[in-house]
Amino acid sequence: MSAEPLLADAPWLIAGGTARVLQLLNADGEEARVVGGAVRNALLGLAPGDIDIATTALPDEVMRRAKAAGIKSVPTGIDHGTVTLVIDSNPYEVTTLREDTETFGRKAKVAFGRDWVKDAERRDFTMNGLSVDADGVVHDHVGGIPDVKARRVRFIGDPDQRIAEDYLRVLRFFRIHAAFGAGAPDRDGYLACIRGRSGLYTLSAERVRMEMLKLLVAGGASAAVQAMAEGGLLQALTGGVVYTGPLSAMIAIERELGLTASSTRRLASLTVAVTEDAKRLAARLRLSNAETKALDSMGHRWWRLATRDEASARRLLYRLGAERYHDRVLLGWARAGGDVTSTRWRALAELPQRWTAPKFPLKAADFIARGMTEGPSLGHVLTLAEDAWLAADFPLEQAALAAIADQAAARISRDERT
Repeated sequence: MSAEPLLADAPWLIAGGTARVLQLLNADGEEARVVGGAVRNALLGLAPGDIDIATTALPDEVMRRAKAAGIKSVPTGIDHGTVTLVIDSNPYEVTTLREDTETFGRKAKVAFGRDWVKDAERRDFTMNGLSVDADGVVHDHVGGIPDVKARRVRFIGDPDQRIAEDYLRVLRFFRIHAAFGAGAPDRDGYLACIRGRSGLYTLSAERVRMEMLKLLVAGGASAAVQAMAEGGLLQALTGGVVYTGPLSAMIAIERELGLTASSTRRLASLTVAVTEDAKRLAARLRLSNAETKALDSMGHRWWRLATRDEASARRLLYRLGAERYHDRVLLGWARAGGDVTSTRWRALAELPQRWTAPKFPLKAADFIARGMTEGPSLGHVLTLAEDAWLAADFPLEQAALAAIADQAAARISRDERT
């Protein structure tokens, strides 16, 4: 157990909304500290992110003090001791200290308490079990400070027990390691995750989706996912074959092109080889409609990109739109080996930056003027003309457009006569 003034000069702690909440709750025999990820991040030199505060005060007392101070309070999880205070539109989640009275998975019974040690021991990893008071003194009851310095993600207490309490901690172990760890995962934790992998099948799709998407955009995603694959942990999460090589390639390509990490692209590279994979994964993880459509589009005949020239690539860009085209090209590139020095793949990927697809210039009126009447044949002729326009490489000259319109109208007329 240690207490060191490691964050005495942290601006986010000594001023602003955080300082105001701590001042509000540090009075009349009660104590409050910032806990968890914000402390970990600050010690690593990162932005604190969400501010979570623990307090000895009961929820009703927290709301009473907030009301007296003119601060909005929302009972977001009052049955579990959580009240959200809103200052300058920023939320501060305040939770009363808790301790387990009975532990049986996620349904563990808890009671409000006043013991900071027991509250810290309920948390998952040592680097998440730290707290900091209003003076910037970091309190470490679980050995978290040396683990933060070593960037070592380690379970608090017995790893098997902590995993049995909530099997999502298997995923969180790798996600936190990918984001904040260094080197190989902690061996004791890794082996416990393997022993507990059958519990992954019991997790809800929504919880798995949330952790997976966060993991995939973390800085160490490639190595973490590879470790999960080697431990036989991914089958339960994705329900199918995984491809760690294309994932590593996708990450390298994104970095080479200076792109923001995309959880959807990375998920596709890891799990989607054909559109059927996208449908399976959407059901397994209950993906949003937008995510499902993106995966389905990327998985649709991406292998054809390996032989496309620029003219056919322009036609694909026109059909798909810039975003869908770009994602499919990147998936094809990653699955082709992901050689980031490939000038051909880079040219395909950067096509939307140097060429904007024109709008199809022919309208229904152009065909009505040629004697056609409204109805199904009008839609058919427009489709036929658009295909011919694309094959001709998007001409905009009036003579070329007139010839395309004449030929399409004549084709429909012949078809109707026969």
